[in-house]
Amino acid sequence: MGVLLVTLLGFAVLDALDVLLVAITTAVVADSRLSRRSPLVGVLSFIGGVFAVSFAFGLCTVLGIDFLVRLLDFELTPTLRYWGELLIGVVLIAVAALPVGTSMNTGGRWVRPVRERPWLMGVVGFTLGLAKVPTSVPYLAALALLSAQRPLPLGWPLIVAAYCAVALVLPLVVLALALRRTPRTRRVYRVLVRGLTRYGPPVVRVLFVVFGVALVVDALVHGGQLW
Repeated sequence: MGVLLVTLLGFAVLDALDVLLVAITTAVVADSRLSRRSPLVGVLSFIGGVFAVSFAFGLCTVLGIDFLVRLLDFELTPTLRYWGELLIGVVLIAVAALPVGTSMNTGGRWVRPVRERPWLMGVVGFTLGLAKVPTSVPYLAALALLSAQRPLPLGWPLIVAAYCAVALVLPLVVLALALRRTPRTRRVYRVLVRGLTRYGPPVVRVLFVVFGVALVVDALVHGGQLW
């Protein structure tokens, strides 16, 4: 159980390095400052929308896999487990080779329609989540590992909720820094946003490779179970 939680935490941290979420958060913060209002409602609504979709998708995925397993009387053998690790590892390494966007320009169209009704940013977050979550390789890998546990861990929905919360830590950190107006906080805010913009995508690539290689090596170490 401890190994599973550490692995899921690693995938959540990897999932948290999402430049797009930080970009939209900073856009809402910037627009709020121009309008002389707090960014709290807009950013929290946006993050809440993404969290709702992520959590619902995770619950449905685990429940769906568990239902199929029970229906088909499927047994997860060591052979299937290590083949699964090998497949996930290869996919992570392959995804690391794909181009990753680094643009922070989200455009004013994200903010202007909700300037007078910041809570509508929740709709933006929900819509973005619908496109983001099903294509998030770390999240899908984490859900696959969780679903493979027999029986499912006690309180597994809380594990899914914790994963989704960790994956949204960076926008919350950006919001917390934006709410404080001290010179030091402003410097940290600028350094964090610029650092994520510049180094976020390369770090994601490296972590994809690290996690992928770790899974592949573990599968090969237990190569006798693959056949």
